Amino acid sequence: MLKEFKEFALKGNVLDMAVGIIIGAAFGTIVQSLVKDVIMPPIGLLLGDVDFSELFVVLKQGAKAAGPYTTLKDAASAGAVTLNYGLFINSVVSFLIVAFSIFLVVKGFQQLRKKEVPVAKEPTTKDCPFCLSPIPIKATKCAHCTSNLS
Repeated sequence: MLKEFKEFALKGNVLDMAVGIIIGAAFGTIVQSLVKDVIMPPIGLLLGDVDFSELFVVLKQGAKAAGPYTTLKDAASAGAVTLNYGLFINSVVSFLIVAFSIFLVVKGFQQLRKKEVPVAKEPTTKDCPFCLSPIPIKATKCAHCTSNLS
């Protein structure tokens, strides 16, 4: 069983997949920072100085302290139950950026594949002029209708 696992783990596609997952996780961190630190602050500024990560609705007051809560951290420390729709908006924007980035990468690879022109093979058969059956190029007599082709 250990030998089979070793063969499975050392196959090229498993290693490629592992590298892809690691790079994907790192890319996810970059995208989260892009959304949180670069994209959302200007959008929040345009919408009246809104910090999307601090948008929430209190569903149940906290046991330690009653609301209103000015920040999500205050609500969490008071034990309040909140619906964090601002964080959800940030996650949706992150997803859209990741999806668009993946779309661009896949599209780039597809364009690279299209540029590879396949080498045309020379035909190995031709049609008999009498019965239109496919026959070898070098044939001098049709195997189907027995006509002479020379």
